Amino acid sequence: MFINEIIVPDSLAPAKGFSHGVKAGDTVYLGGQTALNKEGKIVEGTVVDQFRQALSNVLETLREAGGQPDDLVTLTIYLTDVDDYMARGHEIGQIWREMVGKRYPAMAGIGVSQLWQKAAVVEIQGVAVIQSR
Repeated sequence: MFINEIIVPDSLAPAKGFSHGVKAGDTVYLGGQTALNKEGKIVEGTVVDQFRQALSNVLETLREAGGQPDDLVTLTIYLTDVDDYMARGHEIGQIWREMVGKRYPAMAGIGVSQLWQKAAVVEIQGVAVIQSR
């Protein structure tokens, strides 16, 4: 029997009504992360700026759980404007390579009408399996 561990990175805004992550054995379930900064405010700027912050929040949660980007198995990206995201794909791809590398997990992009924080235009959630190193 294993006990689920709630992951609470000190570097992120406190989670209210959700967990940043839950570690069950070697699997980490990464809660949906928007572009919240440490103060709990959505970063200003474009979908590119928000993608950077949301991905940073996901990766910070993963690191806090003992993982690294190579451990990502799947990510789902929720977008309020799919066309804008796709038009900025080159910039978003550069951020991905800078923060994660050239390896991609199984991914899905889903268009939605609104996210929990009204100023948010992107939210990322995922699952990782921490590998023995």
